[in-house]
Amino acid sequence: MESKVKDVKRSSIALSAALALLAVLLVTVAAVRARRVAAANPTAAGSPAAGKQPQEDSSDDADKLTAVRFASNAAPVPPFLVNDLDGNIISTAALHGKVVLLNFWATWCPPCQEEIPEMIELQSRYKDRLEIVGVSMDDDPPAAVKAFAKQERINYPIVMGSQISTEYGGVPALPTSFVVNPDGRVVQKHVGLYPIEVYDAEVRALLGLPINIPVETFVDTGQIFLKNAALATELAGVDFKGLTPAQKHAALKRMNAETCTCGCKLTIAQCRINEGSCSVSKDLAAKIVREIVAGKNPLPTAINR
Repeated sequence: MESKVKDVKRSSIALSAALALLAVLLVTVAAVRARRVAAANPTAAGSPAAGKQPQEDSSDDADKLTAVRFASNAAPVPPFLVNDLDGNIISTAALHGKVVLLNFWATWCPPCQEEIPEMIELQSRYKDRLEIVGVSMDDDPPAAVKAFAKQERINYPIVMGSQISTEYGGVPALPTSFVVNPDGRVVQKHVGLYPIEVYDAEVRALLGLPINIPVETFVDTGQIFLKNAALATELAGVDFKGLTPAQKHAALKRMNAETCTCGCKLTIAQCRINEGSCSVSKDLAAKIVREIVAGKNPLPTAINR
């Protein structure tokens, strides 16, 4: 009798564990879907510069795009000249005249793996008018990355990218894609998963093909390149209310001059743009505002010279 009770208990524990595992899997799937819906929502937090286009034959209004958005102060693409995994030379100069997607990814990154079929489809759809360059952030040997690319049937060149990422201001999250126009200027950046319709709309707009939504512009104040944070007049989580224009200018100057102490090695302003959830940069920014209001405005010596 005691043995049967133990068996029942063991069965109950096993069932509970299985149900818990199923719940985790369902939550994970829901989270991935939520990220994709958020990416398609032009008002979603964390994606202020993402272009949007309506998806055809979709009944879900949340997934519809409303505009394509490109930077009006688009900077030239940081140049590179490297060999891809097949030994072919890939250079920004040779890509001039095409729309380019620089897709930073890694084999160990689940969202990157989910995005690969979309990139393959886009490359097939636009052929030689579009060049997708997969920039691998893997620490694995190139041979291992090449084997993975072959297994996934990736139809665009892959280069190893730790050095390239530095030229693009660092890539703290994967996947990250930079959109380059045919003139060689970076007009958009997308961090995380985005529906294929976003990229399709941008490619069509840059190729001069018809789209049924407007093309809008925005000023890059750090959304694409963090070095442009100095152009920002607002920062996430920073309350400038009550400051005079001169005080606000002084506060922003300090936030662009002083380094955040969270360990990111960015300025306070850059950290607010790059990682809006960082409580350290948020507190430091609030402290600067309080000091400006109180008439204190100490700037680093290097800035005062």
